[in-house]
Amino acid sequence: MRKTDDKPVTLNSVPHAELAPAKINLALHVTGRRADGYHLLDSLVVFAELGDRITVTPSNENRFHVDGPFAGDVPLDSGNLVLRARDALRAAYPRHAAQPVSISLEKNLPVASGIGGGSSDAAATLRALKRIWRVPIDTTALADLALPLGADLPMCLAGRPLLARGIGERLEAVEHFPALHLVLVNPSLAVETPSVFRALASRDNPALVPLDTADTVLDWLAATRNDLEPPATAIEPSIAEVLAALRRSGAAFARMSGSGATCFGIFDSAAAASRAAVAISGEHPGWFSAATVTRT
Repeated sequence: MRKTDDKPVTLNSVPHAELAPAKINLALHVTGRRADGYHLLDSLVVFAELGDRITVTPSNENRFHVDGPFAGDVPLDSGNLVLRARDALRAAYPRHAAQPVSISLEKNLPVASGIGGGSSDAAATLRALKRIWRVPIDTTALADLALPLGADLPMCLAGRPLLARGIGERLEAVEHFPALHLVLVNPSLAVETPSVFRALASRDNPALVPLDTADTVLDWLAATRNDLEPPATAIEPSIAEVLAALRRSGAAFARMSGSGATCFGIFDSAAAASRAAVAISGEHPGWFSAATVTRT
């Protein structure tokens, strides 16, 4: 007689959608490198209301569909992090995840652009599948399962302001961090992260200064860096043009995010950010430019 515990768990029949928000490294210090080649980081990370969207629907067979302005740049095979995330959760919880699902990705963010698009998509997939499949996994265990897929996955699962250390897996929530009005600009060029790390002049740099030592976020940011910005700019000089455009448009602060090439500018209001995004798009119609606000 078949045991009850061996039966597949009934699927949640309601489709579930999740935002996969853009991840912005407000500051990123490279503080060392492990023996296995992974770099040690010290980063303040925030997430935007702008992002991709994942929708998971019960289905009679596994499907994966991509649409949106950057759909053409997304691989549809097993190299895609969305599918790898699905398969990792299914392998860990086969009884809960036996039934097929259809996954739809609305790709609104440029790929390979330093704002965590693929990692955020995979994190959103895990959150959606956890609900659809009714997987009994807590936040910590889900982050542990996600980490082998990529160092950014645990922070993208959290999706809130945080300090990330180690290779990105040691997370500390930043409470009461203010919402920031941002403009994200990418020169429509992908920069390969391994190339940027290989071009680093120094891998043993000072860590971030404590947040509570500054009067304002802008004061604190002025005392920080993105150590990947100089090597990325050397590889792709248009990053400097993007930063200059943000500053001309009135940004109180501008910096590259992650390993690039997307840069962000901080503005004092949503209206100012919107005007700047429109102006930059007018001057550079081939660039990606969008106003957003960070999640608190």
